Amino acid sequence: MENLSIQGRRQQSRTLPLLILLLVAIYCLPFQSFGQEKKTVPDGTEGLVLTIPPEDSLVKKLPWNEFDGRFSTLKIGFGYIGDLAAFSQSDVFSQQMDTAGLNFESKFETRDARLLMSGVLKNKKRSLSWKVAYMYEGDDKIWMLRETGLTIGVPELAGNIFIGRTKEGYSMVKVMNGHSPWTGERQMALDVIPILADGIKWFGSLPKPRVFWNLGYYNDVFSEGQGFSTFAWQLAGRVGWLPYYEKENNKVVHVAANLRYGKPVDGQITLKSRPESNPAPQIINTGSFQADHSTHIGAELYYSSGRFMIGSEVMMHSFKSDDFEDHTFYGGDAVVSLFLTPTKRPYTTVSSVFGFVPVKKSVFNGGWGEWEAVLRLSSLDLNDKSVQGGKFWRITPMVNWYMTKIMRMEFIYGYGELDRYNLKGGVNLFQTRIQFTVM
Repeated sequence: MENLSIQGRRQQSRTLPLLILLLVAIYCLPFQSFGQEKKTVPDGTEGLVLTIPPEDSLVKKLPWNEFDGRFSTLKIGFGYIGDLAAFSQSDVFSQQMDTAGLNFESKFETRDARLLMSGVLKNKKRSLSWKVAYMYEGDDKIWMLRETGLTIGVPELAGNIFIGRTKEGYSMVKVMNGHSPWTGERQMALDVIPILADGIKWFGSLPKPRVFWNLGYYNDVFSEGQGFSTFAWQLAGRVGWLPYYEKENNKVVHVAANLRYGKPVDGQITLKSRPESNPAPQIINTGSFQADHSTHIGAELYYSSGRFMIGSEVMMHSFKSDDFEDHTFYGGDAVVSLFLTPTKRPYTTVSSVFGFVPVKKSVFNGGWGEWEAVLRLSSLDLNDKSVQGGKFWRITPMVNWYMTKIMRMEFIYGYGELDRYNLKGGVNLFQTRIQFTVM
């Protein structure tokens, strides 16, 4: 069978001309960026706020990166994340890494860089919005399409339908824009779920009972061979409830359940994860094992009040085989966040996630920006029967400094313990992250 990374690069070469064609088409449309009052429209999950300038309005100038065209609005964004990491290993942990053939080394590397475009088509009958994202993936050193597609408003179904490449919708932190969570990396247990998928998703909510959902079907017809495409097809859903929601004081009680069913590519799957530090190697790894289908169950619980937030997500990943043994793996996290400055992380009921932190006075305007203290405990167990991929837990105290609306620094310490090869070894992780986000 052809090497998957080679297939992924071929997929990349096929998508690039389509992206260039789209850019040319958009560029040819007549745009203006002045004299329009903006109206925000939700775009789903990836964080861009779309705008519709009303006709015959000369009230308010649009931001520098938003434009009004004849057939569509246009918003341009970008993002960059860079990590500087160092590690201190115990003798036992070093022995485990030697056995696995892995090497920890201090370094700075680009986590990702992305270009973003979005807009609202001027269609009076139905809300139609689009988005395109193109990202440099630091691991494989390639550019690839990220969340790209069309969102169709369906008020008769109390929501929207998205068609294209997107996140499945499993887990709040997975749905959130990768630049917005409180910690640098998502918890390890979410690495089992692919970051992207191609398909169709229906998401919506009912305001009075405060119930929300997303349901989707995805396959690998267009993504076959790309690194994230480990399933031939999958069904994913997230359903939740807000028992209490007070927007003015940012008081939220959020409860949700996640369910996913899928078929791994060629009846084989490999699960692996880094210790929540992207410059580090994947220290737990099952290797390839047979799995004809899988079921994933997750639960979310978050409470937020003003500057304080506490939450947890736990999940179970079960893989079934018709001819060999079945396997089940468990993981989860618990997190506490407190802003040291008078701000808060807003909650959006559009996609039922926490959003970007607003900065009242940036460091370039004589302020201190916003400061957040975070503590998280997380774990993932990839040991079950004949599959012994390892078990790792980590505790992470860290500080986020939101210097401006678009610039963020993270100061991260972590201590973790690896249970693998009948040994238990500890490692200290030191990391600083710089992040730029224009959305």
